[in-house]
Amino acid sequence: MVAKIKSGKSLIGALIYNENKVKAGKAKMIFTNGYTKSDDKLCFEDKLFRLTDLAERNLRTKTNTVHLSLNFDVNEKIETDKLIDIAGDYMKMIGFEFQPYLIYKHFDAGHPHVHIVTTNIQADGKRISLNNIGLLKSEPARKAIEENYGLVKASDKVMAIGGSVDVKIKPVHYGDIDTKRAITNIVNEVAKAYKYTSLPELNAILQQYNVLADKGNKGSVMFKHGGLNYWITDENGLKVGVPIKASSIYLKPTIKLLEGRFKLNEYLRKPFREKIKTKIDNAMLKAASFEQFKNELKKDKVSVVVRQNTDGRIYGLSYIDLLDKVVFNGSDLGKGYSAGAVVDVLKSKSIGNDTTATKRTFEKTEPTISTNDSTFDHTTGRNLLDELLDPLENNQGMPSQFGPKKKKKRRKLNL
Repeated sequence: MVAKIKSGKSLIGALIYNENKVKAGKAKMIFTNGYTKSDDKLCFEDKLFRLTDLAERNLRTKTNTVHLSLNFDVNEKIETDKLIDIAGDYMKMIGFEFQPYLIYKHFDAGHPHVHIVTTNIQADGKRISLNNIGLLKSEPARKAIEENYGLVKASDKVMAIGGSVDVKIKPVHYGDIDTKRAITNIVNEVAKAYKYTSLPELNAILQQYNVLADKGNKGSVMFKHGGLNYWITDENGLKVGVPIKASSIYLKPTIKLLEGRFKLNEYLRKPFREKIKTKIDNAMLKAASFEQFKNELKKDKVSVVVRQNTDGRIYGLSYIDLLDKVVFNGSDLGKGYSAGAVVDVLKSKSIGNDTTATKRTFEKTEPTISTNDSTFDHTTGRNLLDELLDPLENNQGMPSQFGPKKKKKRRKLNL
């Protein structure tokens, strides 16, 4: 099991997120704690008022929203009643037993999971501290619940869910799966797991999964306001279907959030710089063509993303190490790793391999002098055309403008 806790300042935002999932048939509210009405009689205002009533008892505390999720391995089939019991035990262990909360079972991912919405403001106005709650309370609770319920342990197995563990994501094809669900799974995992320092680098990774992060055209309203959409792309990299707003994805991979990751990743990827350069160097030594170069790197778990214009000219390369989860643009690694340098080296190697064949071709096509030619002078052994074109030594036998200059006669002036 993996537990993820998010704190915030908008109770209505967390509630709307889950209620919209319910309306779309992608989630179901399965339990409430601390509400006087039965679950089936609760309207949206009832759910919200119970939480905001507590939050307003401590106006000094701005962070009054807790939105958490409990995620289980993709192979686990957990009945609703068991999910409720697990969630109840977890909330008790982290100190939220007497807080009102709502549990939603979601169906929009490849693994079973629930979302829980609550507040950290208690009935007496005091707040439940969220400082280091993940390490001090959530982790011990997670481990105890895994043991008590016989769940797959997050520390023992790579689970196919979000969080600090790997997710088994694969390229998406439009129409095969719900668009938002597909984009959410891919973007969440890539944004967390890989070390990228710009939007083009992030897109180089997303491109492997047929997804694109798009800021819009420079003159558009979205671009001016720093908006970001995510699209599914076809086999030609063209956008298809409808976009998903970054702000509507659970982890909210917006421009603002990504810019923070850019700065962090600039530092985190430094230890992998020389390692990927070595892989590229080895591939260059073995390859005699660009395709072979890409194949050699593929053996080393490095994917090459090629950027080229409409004329087919390659103007950019990105190297993605799928093992170390790091991406570098060629120019960032040094001049020798840029698109122009790599293409030139491989082109020269390709020409070098054909030197012998080129020489043979040249020898076959080299012109020979025919003694039957009417322009051939048998007395001198030279072609008359050569005689005309070749310069003569000391300009002998040929009048020239470069001969001795004639003295000009002075004209006498009649005074």
